[in-house]
Order: sequence, then structure tokens, then C-alpha cells
Amino acid sequence: MTGDDHTGEPTSPHTVLLTRPSSSATKLVGPLLAGALMAVALGIYGRVHAPTGFAVGPAGFSGPLAMKAWLTTGAFLLAFVQVGSALVMYGRLPVPRPPAWIGGLHRWSGRAAFLLTIPVAFHCLYALGLQYDVARVLVHSLLGCFFYGVFVAKMLALPRRGLPGWGLPMLGGLAFTALVGLWLTSSLWFFTAIGVRL
Repeated sequence: MTGDDHTGEPTSPHTVLLTRPSSSATKLVGPLLAGALMAVALGIYGRVHAPTGFAVGPAGFSGPLAMKAWLTTGAFLLAFVQVGSALVMYGRLPVPRPPAWIGGLHRWSGRAAFLLTIPVAFHCLYALGLQYDVARVLVHSLLGCFFYGVFVAKMLALPRRGLPGWGLPMLGGLAFTALVGLWLTSSLWFFTAIGVRL
């Protein structure tokens, strides 16, 4: 069945189908704005807060840098579990029948990765603040703010219906990329410059 658009020209069902993706993409606007606000708020806090030079973290590490390096490494490894399980769930890996537990693995590996980043972020923001004097530290600081912004956007987008098919994979990919960047600018630097130690 065809109709007329506002120009008076007939429209076809194909025209209607071509307009739907843009309307579904608008459902990402709210989560993206909230994520951007989170990233900016963390950056502002990290910049205006006077660094204390110390923060409380999990026991068992030789110091705060070692704690940050190992917890970030744990989150980094779990991020690969996230990507692998997402590829299985989306049918992008040649798995004939995805196991029933793959969804649980994806959810719990994501939760565990996020929880591992909390003491790291707390130490970075509270004890050190957002720093601009060293390029590596600047990139690390910006990636940290970006990671939490993307995480907020993804969590707010998850329960929404009618999202574009690329929405959640894009947000997940951005979170993964940010976490890899955080690991490269912190843990890898620590292990190569200071050494592998607890």
C-alpha cells in the first residue's frame, strides 16, 4: 500500500522502511547524553579536586600503583571474555548452538570487570586527580572518564527496546577500546617500567 508524503509524491513501503533506522537511533540520544555528562563530571571533579596523595584500596598489594596495575589487568582480561561472549551471542563466531550459560557469562564478566575498576578509579580521582603534565597520564585520565561515560550510556541503553542493531555493539566496542587503552597506559607501563610485582 502506498500513500502520499508532504510533497504530494507517492511513497512506497520501501520509503517507510528507510526512515525507521533514524527513528530507532534517536533512542540512543538520552543514554549518550547521560554518558557524556558522566564523563565530563568525572573530568571536572578530577581537575578541581585537590589530590590527597593517598586513598584506601584492597589489601594485599605492595602499593597503590601495583593495586591499580593488577586490578586493571583483571578488568582487561575480563573485557576479552565480554567480547568473546558477545560475539557468540550475536552469532559472529562459528558456534553451532550457543550454550545456555553464555548470557550469564557475559553479564557476570561485565559486572566483575566494572567492580575491579572501582578502586582504581577512586584512587585515580581522589588521590591523583586529572593530570595534564605527562602525555601518558593525560591520555590515561581522558580514557578513564570516557570509559565510565560509555559504561553509563550502555547500561542506560540496555533496557530500551527498538534500539538500532549497531547500538549496543558500538557501545560495548567503545568500552572495550577504552579499557584496552587504560591497560596500555597504566598496567603495561607499570609492568615494563617498574616490574611485575604484587
